[in-house]
Amino acid sequence: MERSDIQQALEACEFFKGLRPLQIEKVAAICRMQRSDAGAVLYRQGELGEDLLIVVEGQVILERAISVTARRGTVAVAMLGKGRFFGGWSTLLNEPHMLMLSAVCSKPALLVTFKGADLRRLMTADMQLGFDLLEKLCFLLRERLQLALGAIENL
Repeated sequence: MERSDIQQALEACEFFKGLRPLQIEKVAAICRMQRSDAGAVLYRQGELGEDLLIVVEGQVILERAISVTARRGTVAVAMLGKGRFFGGWSTLLNEPHMLMLSAVCSKPALLVTFKGADLRRLMTADMQLGFDLLEKLCFLLRERLQLALGAIENL
């Protein structure tokens, strides 16, 4: 895949949609493409997270291992398709991030991946980009929190 393919994926992503072309180009420069098979675990709950990912094709399930009294298992928190963004958010705050969910490909997937620390460097070097992305992050995290609470209520 070429840089233009990555730029198109960023433009279609819920998180990067609406950014100016120069901002998209800056972000594309730190990204790479990754293919994953159905069943592939992208990361596990409890691991240290460094990466942020975008679903270009396929589907990823975010799930949480739970223990309620004697019951143990996993709860699907979200099913993410094309254009959805996920990963180790705290890396944007320059802090280690213990992942609270696992991410598993439910279908073969094409993903854009990049290090949160690299995006943070871009955000601090370009304050407008940093503000724009932090604002988007607030809305995205609110949505994910609502999904997680909804999943817990359905136990």
